[in-house]
Amino acid sequence: MNIAIYLEEAAQVSVAFVIGAILGIEREFRSKPAGFRTMILICVGSCLYTILSQELGGIASSDRIASNIVTGIGFIGAGVIFKEGISVNGLTTAALIWVTAALGMAIGYKNYPLAIVVTAVVVVALFVLEPVQRFINRFHRVKDYKIRTVEIGNDFKLDLETFFSSKDLTFRCMKILKDNFDAVYTYRISSPDRNYDLVNHFLLEHPGVKSFDV
Repeated sequence: MNIAIYLEEAAQVSVAFVIGAILGIEREFRSKPAGFRTMILICVGSCLYTILSQELGGIASSDRIASNIVTGIGFIGAGVIFKEGISVNGLTTAALIWVTAALGMAIGYKNYPLAIVVTAVVVVALFVLEPVQRFINRFHRVKDYKIRTVEIGNDFKLDLETFFSSKDLTFRCMKILKDNFDAVYTYRISSPDRNYDLVNHFLLEHPGVKSFDV
């Protein structure tokens, strides 16, 4: 292999480093599990595997290694998704890991225009569209509450639904289950004025509530 090929591959890895760093800055800024260095390593690693797959021989070999990159990245992405209460967090980070690996592969295949365009699109989605998402969330009037009562709490359901009705809250009991000696209720609540502090205060003050998640 001559020096020109070495320099070209070094340039590919350098571009992957820069793109991974750009995407990692946003995750690092938000203190997400996969941050600055992680995104760099994912992008550079995917680029390197793609380069090596072409050197090992044949289009078929390239296809196999590319598919294995996607599979391996899936495991990393799954590791940053976690459930907190009844909410699921980490989906955006997992999706970004997936896209970062794809960008590394695009650079490995020397498709620089596509890599630059997709990077720009991702940066817009992460930085520019965040205010749009916050604006949309202001109109989101539905919240799910998972409420655990002290022991069975026979009168709790009646007290809670009476409170909802008195405050003109639309509600639906999604699930009721018994966990040891406790009852666990899942309610979907809609507030016309998006004032859920009333619900939170009621649950905090109610003696029959052991805990609740939103």
